Amino acid sequence: MQNSITTTVLDKVNSTSDIKNLSIDELKTLAQEMREIIIKKVNTTGGHMGPNLGIIETTIALHYVFNSPIDKIVYDVSHQCYPHKILTGRKDGFTSEENYYKYTGYTAPEESEHDIFKVGHTSTSVSLATGLAKARDLKGEKHNVIALIGDGSLSGGEAYEGLNNAAILNSNMIIIVNDNDMSIAINQGGLYKNLQLLRETNGQAECNFFKSLGFDYHYVENGNDIYTMISALEKVKDSQKPVILHICTLKGKGLDIAEQNKECFHWINPGILDEKAEEITSPCETYESITTDYILKKAQKDPSVFTITPATPGAYGYTQEFRDKLNSQYIDVGIAEEHAIAYASAAAKAGAKPILQVISSFVQRTYDQLSQDLCLNNSPATILVAWGAISGADATHLQLFDISMMSNIPNLVYLAPTSKEEYLAMLDWSVEQTSYPVAIRVPFGHVISTGIEDKTDYSNLNKFKLVEKGSKVAIIGLGNFLHLGRKVKEMLLHNNINATLINPCYITGIDEEMLNSIKADHDLVITLEDGLLDGGFGEKIARFYGNSNIKVLNFGAKKEFTDRIPLNELYHRYHLTPELILDDIKKSL
Repeated sequence: MQNSITTTVLDKVNSTSDIKNLSIDELKTLAQEMREIIIKKVNTTGGHMGPNLGIIETTIALHYVFNSPIDKIVYDVSHQCYPHKILTGRKDGFTSEENYYKYTGYTAPEESEHDIFKVGHTSTSVSLATGLAKARDLKGEKHNVIALIGDGSLSGGEAYEGLNNAAILNSNMIIIVNDNDMSIAINQGGLYKNLQLLRETNGQAECNFFKSLGFDYHYVENGNDIYTMISALEKVKDSQKPVILHICTLKGKGLDIAEQNKECFHWINPGILDEKAEEITSPCETYESITTDYILKKAQKDPSVFTITPATPGAYGYTQEFRDKLNSQYIDVGIAEEHAIAYASAAAKAGAKPILQVISSFVQRTYDQLSQDLCLNNSPATILVAWGAISGADATHLQLFDISMMSNIPNLVYLAPTSKEEYLAMLDWSVEQTSYPVAIRVPFGHVISTGIEDKTDYSNLNKFKLVEKGSKVAIIGLGNFLHLGRKVKEMLLHNNINATLINPCYITGIDEEMLNSIKADHDLVITLEDGLLDGGFGEKIARFYGNSNIKVLNFGAKKEFTDRIPLNELYHRYHLTPELILDDIKKSL
């Protein structure tokens, strides 16, 4: 990567009003300069590459034609908002390496008045924009409301709900459908066949999903041409009816490798474009590879086994080779987590063996389906929850709410393995059993292996494992944090306390027999969980001991939205280091 980038036009742009004074040629130069700094910045920090490179010209045209923030622009998911940020007073976050981490990767109202919402989950823009338009109309105001939706977001249920309602608004509402023929992975679903038909007919096909809802419809073949986009936006500006502007863009435009590998370059890790990233490294075992190996072997032996992803296959190692091998036993439902849960529930009810994998942050979208479609019907589907942990992620992508959300739904068995062997045993039990809906919190981080096959019968529900018997203090370490518990136990030994160490395995229940058994020779029980304390696992233990003489200390995360706070800082804030836990134990004793 080049060390410095010359920006001749971008230097003149410090606010959106500056764009309106530029010629078309200058706007084209601006687009190229923006493209170069986005590539350099994202390669340094990691982030969304393809979506942002594809929307640059459209973003420039939007700010050329409309008057933000008076006119309101809502970005769906907002992982295509980098060009918008550059043009709305935040270019220093892209031109200066010392400011690369200054701004979040998503729209953020605290950063700029041009950002209306903090958004990071998909399919929300039309609903949000419809609410803005309704408020505008009720207050008698006059301005444009624009929703930009793309990258597969139309496959999400809320997008359909929003479109259905927006179509009858009977006032200004502009919906830009950014059609780059991609989601995170390849688009899935019948709607995208209609988009393909509209592309092939230059928007003239009689079969038109958007017109069927009642929208005025306009088609733009080249959404990466600034002049064309300006002309198209000027036509729909101040429209008094809800209107769809269907534009075709190229995801990853301007970066050859991103154009050719759209899925891989949707989001990238730092340094992927550098020579060092091309060095060959020995493949290491991960929980993702353990999962895919298991599914491939299981599916080969049993045709009723299949796996489901809601459009995020790369997040858990579902490579193209993996998908090809599974063939019809691999299903991508699009960005539709709610549908995925109901789909898995029904398939399990009918005798198939679905394995649905979903990222913790996105499983939040499925509460009603988990409760009603899955657990109320007691369907024996397997749900793998990936990335569940306290993290330094953006506020929009926190992964720590799954335990408190899921562990209190009746019938669900939620498991927390602590090693490769436990994970495989739990997974195989879940797939083969027919009595319960089962979720497994896939271990996060480096693979920990005991080297000993786990022969536990997990149908004997809520039986904790006594790892090491001691006295005075009992440490219950859930999932990822059993290993933190080991470190605490070692430090207590240096303080002449031989603590008991317990692996609970089950998030959704407690082992009353074991908890009662330690009352006689223990004064304190501590719980460690890699998630939210409120409504979490530790509170179940504290409630059990509430009328006894046993003291309980719960360690986990506070109820708050953190935003890109380093993990070590969070661990100190929550007293999740061995040293701070030891101090709290000493104070309590």
